[in-house]
Amino acid sequence: MSCNWGTELWDQFDNLEKHTSWGIDFLERYSKFVKERADIELSYAKQIRSLSKKYHPKRSREDESRYTWCLAFSATLRQLNELSDQREELAENLNTQIVCELTRYTQEVKAERKTHFQDGRRAQQHIESSWKQLESSKRRFERDCKEAERAQQVSDRIDLDNKTDGEKARQTAQQKKQAAEESRKDYVTSLNQFNQDQHQHYHTLVPVIYQRIQDMEERRIERICESMRSSAEAERKVVPVVSSCLDVMMDAAEGIQPRMDTQQVVEVYKSGFDPPGDVEFDDYSASMRRSISESSYLDNRMEGRRHSRKLWPFIRKNKCSGPADCSHLPPEQRRKKLQTRINNINQEIQREREQRDALLKMREVYEQNPQMGDADSLEPRLEEVKQSLRLLQVLERKGRRETGLYPDGSYTEDHSAELQFKSRSSEFDDDFEDEEPLPSIGTCKSLYPFQGQNEGTLSLVEGELLSVVEEDKGDGWTRVRRNLEEEGYVPTSYIKVFLDSSAKGAMTYI
Repeated sequence: MSCNWGTELWDQFDNLEKHTSWGIDFLERYSKFVKERADIELSYAKQIRSLSKKYHPKRSREDESRYTWCLAFSATLRQLNELSDQREELAENLNTQIVCELTRYTQEVKAERKTHFQDGRRAQQHIESSWKQLESSKRRFERDCKEAERAQQVSDRIDLDNKTDGEKARQTAQQKKQAAEESRKDYVTSLNQFNQDQHQHYHTLVPVIYQRIQDMEERRIERICESMRSSAEAERKVVPVVSSCLDVMMDAAEGIQPRMDTQQVVEVYKSGFDPPGDVEFDDYSASMRRSISESSYLDNRMEGRRHSRKLWPFIRKNKCSGPADCSHLPPEQRRKKLQTRINNINQEIQREREQRDALLKMREVYEQNPQMGDADSLEPRLEEVKQSLRLLQVLERKGRRETGLYPDGSYTEDHSAELQFKSRSSEFDDDFEDEEPLPSIGTCKSLYPFQGQNEGTLSLVEGELLSVVEEDKGDGWTRVRRNLEEEGYVPTSYIKVFLDSSAKGAMTYI
């Protein structure tokens, strides 16, 4: 269906002006709608992110990564955070692709509409001016004709009565007649001009101007269509990601395994101790038949206390066990704790090896290309890495001995580690006294300052005196003690050792 405003609406200038004004108002209203929609999406995204952050664990807890239901909830929170990102992206796209563009386009269409209707008003003013000119010439012609007719009548009457005045009247009538003829010519000219202007106005100017207004209106409607389509497309763009997030949430829920979680409870809390045996019968009647001394009575009470402690070793607490000591833990938990520590040490060993290899490669490059750097400048750092690597290896071997693991990482089949733990737990039968420290085998003086950054090392201050509790076993580290409290390994090259004569040649094992 084809239509042309210039031919079908040639006399509806005012209505077209009102309609196009309403169309621009609608454009602005739609822009405001999209802006408010984007604000809602942005607010929703912030609330979802805030909710996810609120229920996310404040700090990393071991339990959160152990149970499937905790992992599923954590996955849900992460996906909610991803959903908030998608909603923010949707809000940004609505603002940049639609609101900003519509705001700019609205200003353009307002300016274009103003130009078209200014042209229309000028054309209207021109045809109205031509019409006024026609009306003016027409009235003048009518007036001059009437005056010429009256002058002719006066002239005819005077000719009959007075021949002398008749000549003057005839001249006046002739002048009026000529004026009327001039007015007639003027009127004909104005009429022709108006007809020409009117034809041009309704068949040329108005169709062109109205066609431009019609094109402008169609472009405005098309722009609204594009904006609505872009709005839907912007939301459709995030739908796959949102759907993927929901799929992950579903998978996380499906991944919850109650039986595995209950098994994890066993892994977490299992002590490794055997259940207590039968309680032996204490024959107190025998003591009634003999004289009981105060000392034997007290001995029996202490024996009973020690016996009761043996029944429930898992309720004892070793007060001298610090964060780095696992002797207060039950056998199974101690093995797991030490195994975790060994894994961490192995990771540090791997990092130190990578750093050592990088330094060795750099030194090789410097040796081959001296202009790139001094190879000797890398020696202090390389030596420091080697010392740290040796210490980590010592700690790793010590941890394996304590857990009962062979060098290949397998657990001993004869459960020697468990027996070792049980033998250590028997120490709880005694009074709660601090563990006896290793005896000192000499003293040492620090030659250089040392910053102990790894677990098991001890920092040094130059000129400091410390006790030696274990000699260097060939790995470059010596075990020392400060003030009977702090104990750790220091580089042997950083100290001067003075062994006691009775301890020289003796080896102390960890």
